[in-house]
Amino acid sequence: MIKDSIKKFIPVFLLDFYHFSLAGLGAFLYGFPAKKIKVIGVTGTNGKTTVVSLAAKILEETGYKVASISSIKFKLGEKEWKNDLKMTMPGRLKLQKFLRQAVKAGCRYVVLEVTSEGIKQHRHRFIDFDTAVFTNLTPEHIESHGSFEKYKEAKGKLFQATKNIHIINLDDKNAEYFLKFPARKKYTYGLEKGDINTKNTQFKLNLFGEFNIYNSLAAICIGLSQGVDLETSQNALEKIKAIPGRMEKVIGEPFTPHLLRTAPRAKKQNMSAKGAGFTVIVDYAHTPDALENVYKTIQGSMVNSQESKVICVLGSAGGGRDKWKRPEMGKIAGKYCDEIILTNEDPYDENPLKILKEIENGIRTNSRLDSRRFTSIHKILDRREAIKKALTLAKFGDIVIITGKGCEPWMCVADGKKIPWDDRQIVKEELRAHK
Repeated sequence: MIKDSIKKFIPVFLLDFYHFSLAGLGAFLYGFPAKKIKVIGVTGTNGKTTVVSLAAKILEETGYKVASISSIKFKLGEKEWKNDLKMTMPGRLKLQKFLRQAVKAGCRYVVLEVTSEGIKQHRHRFIDFDTAVFTNLTPEHIESHGSFEKYKEAKGKLFQATKNIHIINLDDKNAEYFLKFPARKKYTYGLEKGDINTKNTQFKLNLFGEFNIYNSLAAICIGLSQGVDLETSQNALEKIKAIPGRMEKVIGEPFTPHLLRTAPRAKKQNMSAKGAGFTVIVDYAHTPDALENVYKTIQGSMVNSQESKVICVLGSAGGGRDKWKRPEMGKIAGKYCDEIILTNEDPYDENPLKILKEIENGIRTNSRLDSRRFTSIHKILDRREAIKKALTLAKFGDIVIITGKGCEPWMCVADGKKIPWDDRQIVKEELRAHK
């Protein structure tokens, strides 16, 4: 794109100064709104959107008015609207304007996702964060930051800037790095480690997967840090049936609630497909770690018999975004899936066939290809046709998992064009058309 081409010719220090100045200008124009409201920032590679949603619900359960920003939506009290910016963390002026709106609306809290790209562009500047939350860290945006260490350092800047409360997933191998930043109070959580537990309170979670236990623990810690008792958090979390585009069951029976306790890892559950024919799940997973967590959850807890198949639809973003992960994601799909359909995700100006070929290369390195269960690889650029193919292949008891976009409202293609999109809606339309 022209914008990206121009950036290549501008010295880094000038771009840095531009982003910092714009952040300062935005804060000044809107009266430094973050000084008048409690801002909670959630950072990490995966889980940010879910933690923001859960934490907002917990804080609302206390009666407070809450605002939030995630890759899914903007929320001001009862008012909600889609985040169609194709940006998880809005630009500096938009972000400061939203904070001002939250103050005017009488919100007590703002809970928002803080991305490494946003930090790199100083979008977190001139925001007085009350609380910083770390979910986990695995490789992402490596080409943009230059290395994993620089990516980690970008995340760390949120904790460096937040002096009051830090909340950290102690089970993550990078936890020590985030623990080194000083704060008035620190909360840690985890299934293996951590000083925060749910004591004798049982939480019936409707969200599936071990990763959602971690997300729930992070949200509970946010509540505890703000004086919210466990019973209130329990009431809030048990009301949440799903997070849009995050392990969202589009077709099939609802997930059976499972208990969140102190020490235990969640036990496997046998999910019945009776009455549903087959199950269709949509998830945002777009990193190797997130993809493997989703597939492991499905294989470990939802596949009921040797005859049941896991049919996956996946792609990888173009535009020079983390090319290294394409063969890795293919390798993971080859390990867990019985039918693989490769398709467009967000190719931008990159050759979409090249992207699929790089994913396919990773699939073919996996020894599981020699097993009896593995059937074939399908390459279908048209994402609607790819979804249709998956639904056609699915038989009773099978699971179709569509990853990469979740509930994103756009598909980004060449020449800066954005096509209206929603994987969930496409699934429903195709099922209606082929009844």
